[in-house]
Amino acid sequence: MNNDKQHKLDKRYLRMAHIWAENSYCERRKVGAIIVKDKMIISDGYNGTPSGFENICEDENNITKPYVLHAEANAITKVAKSHNSSKGSTLYVTTSPCMECSKLIIQAGIKRVVFDEKYRITNGLDILERAGVELVNIKIS
Repeated sequence: MNNDKQHKLDKRYLRMAHIWAENSYCERRKVGAIIVKDKMIISDGYNGTPSGFENICEDENNITKPYVLHAEANAITKVAKSHNSSKGSTLYVTTSPCMECSKLIIQAGIKRVVFDEKYRITNGLDILERAGVELVNIKIS
């Protein structure tokens, strides 16, 4: 696929990740993620509490609760429950992944990560780069 066509697709999927982030109940930061393989969305996720928990991400001091799942982790665990494989796929995420999510991305076989906002802590990007995952930063917002 030529670069211009890929860039247009990347922007579309990244916009979809932004729309998906609107589902988050988190107040401090809403993050959305979409996993695409062979031009098909195979999973999606947004940051939030585990299934069955109250939909409140922050405590009374506006600190994110330690059990809140990141959008990437939700998308990866969702694809793990399905009959799909994320091997060779692309992850579209509104904010660059943290270290913990980056380890999951590597283990899930995701080969590309397209993100909009670069998070202030970039060690997640560093480990993805070290693992040979293609990183693409596209400014949407």
